Amino acid sequence: MTNKTILNEGLDYHDLEGQMIPTVTVDEYAAHMGTDSEIVTLAFTIKSEAAGNDLVDWFERGYDFVLDAQVSEGEVKPGQYLVFVEMNRRSSVPKRIIELLDDLETLTAIPVKDWTIIVDDEEYSPEEEVLKQVITISPHDYREEKDVDEEEINEMRERAGLEVKVIHADKQDAEIKAFKSMAGL
Repeated sequence: MTNKTILNEGLDYHDLEGQMIPTVTVDEYAAHMGTDSEIVTLAFTIKSEAAGNDLVDWFERGYDFVLDAQVSEGEVKPGQYLVFVEMNRRSSVPKRIIELLDDLETLTAIPVKDWTIIVDDEEYSPEEEVLKQVITISPHDYREEKDVDEEEINEMRERAGLEVKVIHADKQDAEIKAFKSMAGL
């Protein structure tokens, strides 16, 4: 008769109590799995790399809408790591963020109401209706917002005598390219 050991890996109730800082940033970091216009990137702060790796595993195994999760390669501050979570930029993002925070309470003992959501350096309460107003949930709208930002930056580049960045080079179709070529542009 052989002695079998049951290996129970993973996170259990309140395993991450005292390990997380109750803030999450939205779109502060660039997407790893695709373009920023298609992907929303969340960043959670955790106090150890091992706990971060456990949390990455928990996100990836537990949520079909999480495209990727990973822990930062190093500390962002002494004793602090980031856990990045990526999901498609869709209208369901605010609801999914609240779902993640609600489920995290079982690991962290931090109630949803105690979390702070940071979008564009502004702090918001973890409420779906609030997040719908401050997170860009449409890829098209995201591109439009970034194009306006890039146009303003190009104006500053031009005034400073620097080379301007082409905003829509990849969106030109063959006819426009051919026309520009004939015109010597």
